[in-house]
Amino acid sequence: MRWRAAWLALLLTPPSLPQNPAQPQQESLPSISVDVNVVNVLFTVRDRKGALITNLTKDDVQVLEDGKPQTIKTFTRETDLPLTIGMLVDVSRSQQNLIDVERRAASQFFQQVLRQKDMAFLISFGAEAELLQDLTGSVKLLQRALGELRLSVAVVPPSIAGPGPVPTSSRPRGTILYDAVYLAATEKLQGEVGRKVMVVISDGGDQGSRITREQAIAAAHRADAIIYSIYYVDPYFGRRFGYSGDEGALRKLSEETGGRVFRVDKKHTLEEIFEELNAEMRSQYALTYTPTNSARDGSFRRIEIQTRDRNLKVQARRGYYAPK
Repeated sequence: MRWRAAWLALLLTPPSLPQNPAQPQQESLPSISVDVNVVNVLFTVRDRKGALITNLTKDDVQVLEDGKPQTIKTFTRETDLPLTIGMLVDVSRSQQNLIDVERRAASQFFQQVLRQKDMAFLISFGAEAELLQDLTGSVKLLQRALGELRLSVAVVPPSIAGPGPVPTSSRPRGTILYDAVYLAATEKLQGEVGRKVMVVISDGGDQGSRITREQAIAAAHRADAIIYSIYYVDPYFGRRFGYSGDEGALRKLSEETGGRVFRVDKKHTLEEIFEELNAEMRSQYALTYTPTNSARDGSFRRIEIQTRDRNLKVQARRGYYAPK
């Protein structure tokens, strides 16, 4: 069940990815859909006040791919579609004082959200990524794995010889956020069906990932996974070291894949955020369409979902990768 050694070996080996992060190597990432002729999109809709809208019909929305209208094949409100959740918890030094709170809140979250046929797994990440619990429908096993969350101290790779007389060290690994997202998408979610979600609890800082943020997002797109981020900063650590993390990085991960960022602060506890997240995941729409562009060129296609009521806001992934 523990993949620390295998994952660490992968992270220590430079990935065979091209220099242009917008065009990751196709062989390393799977297609987003079981049926290559059908695109599946999950989305939520809110009004101006942020309230969820749950009574839309197929005639209330339009789908554009690269700006061109598409014909919707199916349209449903999927509150009971099986759900696969990957929870990724930051256990780096900046999160040390928050781990106990995260453990208790996540335990309650799993107890509330998991239903029959739902599955979840748990990953901790800091200097390395560790699979604490593989896919399971057992709340008890997930709670047991949460009890194993431990601080992960930064790792400084050994010095390597450079052109000068003084050896140089490669970049230290402290919080491999992007590597963890990539591994969760490619190793755990790519083969699952139904709704797939990553819940990332972190302050957004990344130190030492071999995968770029763009490559992590591409992996999530290809796994057809939505990323919800919970921006959680330890105020004591922040005051002491002048550190506030990187909320923008979490926002990029989430908004590109159809999720959003929740912020833990004095007005919003982690427990309340988990309740809101649960309600959102159970209030999604699902639609499918056959793209008018039938080329199997592996290119990224932009998706836009519009509603007849322009006052409504749609939250959906920004696109997908065509099969190759």
